[in-house]
Amino acid sequence: MRWSALWLLAALLPQLCVASQPDTPGSDAIHPTAIVQSAKPDAASAMPRLALVIDDLGENPDRDSRVLALPGPVALAILPDTRHATALAERAFDAGKTVMLHLPMAPATGPYAWHPGLSQEQLEQRLIQALAKVPHAEGVNNHMGSQMTEHRQPMLALMTELQARHLFFLDSRTSARTAAAAAAQQVQLASLSRDIFLDDDPSPAAVAAQFRAAIELARKQGSVVIIGHPHTSTLALLERELPRLRAQGIDWIDIGQMIATRGNRAMAAHGPLGVYR
Repeated sequence: MRWSALWLLAALLPQLCVASQPDTPGSDAIHPTAIVQSAKPDAASAMPRLALVIDDLGENPDRDSRVLALPGPVALAILPDTRHATALAERAFDAGKTVMLHLPMAPATGPYAWHPGLSQEQLEQRLIQALAKVPHAEGVNNHMGSQMTEHRQPMLALMTELQARHLFFLDSRTSARTAAAAAAQQVQLASLSRDIFLDDDPSPAAVAAQFRAAIELARKQGSVVIIGHPHTSTLALLERELPRLRAQGIDWIDIGQMIATRGNRAMAAHGPLGVYR
């Protein structure tokens, strides 16, 4: 199903306006109790929910096609500096999949990569150029970025720009000190954070173990956001296991539905009482 980022913003704004009331006039603080009380799961489904994003796409047409063929609402995060980025974005859009810009950030290199030493004008220009390479993008997540997402001011600038463009943000959480999710929450941008990487270790046994951990986490906290990569082992597991999710009592949902489900709350591992650290 194709979801409009603008619809997501409209759906979230009423609860976020309550959630972000400052503690004192002029304060940027977010009241944690308001976030927890305002973000309620969709009553249409009591099943634990799972959202899946596949990163690093646009380089290998065969693997890209296998991702596109996965039988459900997988989101495709496409690198802008790959050979097939634009063509894959068009195919994914035509197939009704969620298209995302996988924005390179330091220590990643290349013509679109965000680095701390760049001016705000340079960063914005790189974002504009990257979005042009990935048409139909509804959101953005960071490729690498452990040296960039820790810098709060450029992250605030990014989230403000995404808000103006009606795009969501997914924090890949490549650094434990990431400021990206907190910046998105501060400006009330529709956003999520990754819970599980499937394939830091791409061996089949390790990928299977991570997938089991993701299912367990979904049952524990009600939802899970998974990021994987187009490794042969990852694709084989997903092709085998995704069709079985419903029978296991797991609701595989679109990334847009997950944003609405979580209501911009941080999960417990990422911050207390719904507020990102």
